[in-house]
Amino acid sequence: MILKVNGKIKEFNENITLEDISRLESGLFYSAKVNNRVRDLFYKPKENDVIELLDLTDGNSIRIYQATLRYIVAMAVHNIYKSLNVRFSNSISMSLFAKIIDTEMTQEMLSNIEKEVRRIIENDYRFERKTYKLEEMIEYYKSIGYYDKIENLEYRKRDVHVHECMGYRNYMYSYITPSTGYIKDFKFILYKPGFMIQFPRIETKGYIPQFVDEPKFLKTLALANDWAHFTDSENICRINKKCDDYDELVKYISLCETRQNHDIFDLGRKIEENIKNIRLVAIAGPSSSGKTTFSKRLEIELLSRNIHPIRISLDNYYLDENKAVRDENGDIDWEHIESLDLKLFNKNITDFLDNKEVELPYFDFKTRNRGFFEKTRLKNDSVLIIEGIHALNETLTPNIPKENIFKIYIVPLIQRNIDNHNPISITDLRLVRRIVRDKEFRNTSAYNTLTLWKMVRSGERKWIYPNMEAADYIFNSELGYELLVLKDYGLDSLSEIEIDSDQYINANRILKFLRVYNSIDSSLVPNNSILREFIGGSIFKDI
Repeated sequence: MILKVNGKIKEFNENITLEDISRLESGLFYSAKVNNRVRDLFYKPKENDVIELLDLTDGNSIRIYQATLRYIVAMAVHNIYKSLNVRFSNSISMSLFAKIIDTEMTQEMLSNIEKEVRRIIENDYRFERKTYKLEEMIEYYKSIGYYDKIENLEYRKRDVHVHECMGYRNYMYSYITPSTGYIKDFKFILYKPGFMIQFPRIETKGYIPQFVDEPKFLKTLALANDWAHFTDSENICRINKKCDDYDELVKYISLCETRQNHDIFDLGRKIEENIKNIRLVAIAGPSSSGKTTFSKRLEIELLSRNIHPIRISLDNYYLDENKAVRDENGDIDWEHIESLDLKLFNKNITDFLDNKEVELPYFDFKTRNRGFFEKTRLKNDSVLIIEGIHALNETLTPNIPKENIFKIYIVPLIQRNIDNHNPISITDLRLVRRIVRDKEFRNTSAYNTLTLWKMVRSGERKWIYPNMEAADYIFNSELGYELLVLKDYGLDSLSEIEIDSDQYINANRILKFLRVYNSIDSSLVPNNSILREFIGGSIFKDI
């Protein structure tokens, strides 16, 4: 059988697997692209297949590594604590947070779990893909107390596919490695009430990143987790069930929106209480966090308190194309802080604070040129609202005393799972939002959005995340019901990407994720919702 492996034509025996092929190459591989589709190492290639083996510098392999590690941790907990179950969730410092349900973790428990995890890995147990009757899997999950998985199975009308290892069965909604011995590196950190799990990341080129504590961010994650529990929406199955009863669905949507209203009210109160000192409210967050709508809603909240804000978007301070920073490929780096006209920005801010009239700029993204609005002045009962990815960066406002700036970090912090062992990615939620928004408002295809996403993420890691803990307030812009709305928009856009496209792998992964959700009509979304920023119909569109 003739195959093209890592750019070289080679001959192999029939029925060879990708795992067999990977062992003949130098390096440790966890997945492969086969004719531009991601395959696990169990896969048996066919004549003339084009294969690219992927190590831990590739995001697909990292996802497989993480899923396998979650499987092994869940298996270890089951082996030594039969009556207990573990729940994984997104957490700080590029880590997973794991909590034994209804039990606070102790150092002794963590040591026992780690010892069992290492035993499982050292024995290099094989995984087998098996198919069981639905009723059989329900009885199995009952026997080991995995009732969250039973909830999901009750929606199925067909056989169940699982991975089995030494009699233990589980499914991670992902490919996994052929055996437990592929997991070479991980760290556990006791972090009550549970523990952090560190693993290799693509951001650190396949190595475990240094752990950096982020207490403010973690507190907001914990509140999001509590809210999901309070609203009985901790997993997709329970969210989908709300679609079965119109009244319950409307209540849930209203609850989600009301929680954000309360948070904005709370923010307004905090700013009002310190209004004598605060002259500038800075809002930053990663792409598709809802910054624009949030800043407009905060403006209204402050107006209701007799505080008159002036909103300034940092996007309007981009330099002309010939003056912007270029990246290593010679392309304009719009994410770089020095692609902004920092001199003009600081002059405008200083003039505002000195009670001078200011002619604010605007930037036309079509012509890549700058124009100017009419002059305006900051009143005594006013504050400036600055919105943009660099808003929390001290480099932006070197001449403004820290006590005069109230910093807000905004991000959608989803703390919901498919089931206890399969958390939903915060980054994937933002990516879906952006795909929908780009198609609706910028006539940008899902292909182009996916192509740019790597660069966007790189800019976030460089310019946004390092300033996150400097925020005075972290605002969670996630709405528990939003993927029920975004589903159909996302499916339409992503389905346009052909199988031979270089972005098909990413598109297919998001498609599989979206298809797990039910869909609801967008008319149920309030017209002042942050979600309207992505699907259209916002009352703030022209404000």
